[in-house]
Amino acid sequence: MDKKIIALLVFITAYLLFVFLPRKRTQVAVISAGMLILAGIISFKDAFVSINWNVMGIFVGTLVVADIFMQSRVPAYIAEIIVDKARNTAWAILLICFLTGFISAFVENVATVLIVAPIALSLAKKLKINPMKMMIAIAVSSNLQGTATLIGDPPSMLLGGFAKMNFMDFFFYKGRPSIFFAVELGAVSSFFVLYYIFRRHKEKTALIPVEKVKSWVPTIILVALIVLLALSSFFDTGFSYMAGQLCMIAAVISIIWEKFVNKSSIVKGIKSLDWETTFFLMGVFILVGSITATGWIEAISLSLSGLVGENIFLGYTLIVFISVILSAFIDNVPFLAAMLPVAISMSVKLGINPSLFLFGLLIGASLGGNITPIGASANIVACGILKKEGYEVSFKDFMKIGIPFTLAAVSAAYLFVWFVWSK
Repeated sequence: MDKKIIALLVFITAYLLFVFLPRKRTQVAVISAGMLILAGIISFKDAFVSINWNVMGIFVGTLVVADIFMQSRVPAYIAEIIVDKARNTAWAILLICFLTGFISAFVENVATVLIVAPIALSLAKKLKINPMKMMIAIAVSSNLQGTATLIGDPPSMLLGGFAKMNFMDFFFYKGRPSIFFAVELGAVSSFFVLYYIFRRHKEKTALIPVEKVKSWVPTIILVALIVLLALSSFFDTGFSYMAGQLCMIAAVISIIWEKFVNKSSIVKGIKSLDWETTFFLMGVFILVGSITATGWIEAISLSLSGLVGENIFLGYTLIVFISVILSAFIDNVPFLAAMLPVAISMSVKLGINPSLFLFGLLIGASLGGNITPIGASANIVACGILKKEGYEVSFKDFMKIGIPFTLAAVSAAYLFVWFVWSK
């Protein structure tokens, strides 16, 4: 059988299994990548090169820093202060969502949900209200703001690695407002959706402070890492190595600090990291590398370019909203990884700035996951926490918040990117 056909069959099979066997996605990605290498579809050297090691360094490094930051209890302590200062329950919930979004811009989404969840649950218990809507709002807020910066979420890291964007490029890119401002405009729009949902909670909230900060050192490490990532933009202009190295150095410092100050086990800490997602990302890089090497990305881009003709607005709209719909049900990481080279190729064929399609793709793929409880890892974690508390979240329950929130956020960001980047 032709190598090109084998690569496509393995790719399609793997992606279908990602949908139907989400708990086995890492095994599927690794086995599929191994099959492609063993079958000679992609050489071991090419497979190794197809993995973006800078992105992998950012992902693993920030996981370590985020984990120790979470254990310091600083985010939970700040959340309690916010709730105590809010004039009523509705604003307390909205401010918790705001805090969630702020943390998520710099810390992985799942870690963010785990940081904020105890505050939300304690607030709900004190007021004797159902925490379901609050937890869903926290999850979708985390997913939204995770898109705003280079280190907020794996899809942003993928885009940064693919387009060679550094930390500051997410704020201003080639002299124009970038992804950060598109996401913030989406956040402002979606804020009104959340306000409408929680507007009836007018009672005053007073939480008894229970959180005590264990140490401010992890916060200092995280802030220093963010500053260094911003400064690295001036030295590693091609986004090829420095960001990943900085994140790994910060991770090593964090592990050493945790070992000698809190007497924690280094081996146990390393084992507790999200290695499943790490190996999943590596497998997906190789899968996408195989279909790129066999010419399928070029074929898909030719097909889509033929469909939209010279109508750039149609092409942009299709990329954004097809991404939204598909990402509601499938993992946005493999989808984005497969579509990034397609977006670039289409841009070249249409003779336009590739940033338009790339930014539209990131917005659609990242925010579309907010529609359903299975669309993003943070959603799954939030629903799991609620289940432990005795609350079962149905698709209907989640989508009552997820759909209007997503439509508001995507529409605003979609229009912003079009008006800024279409010329």
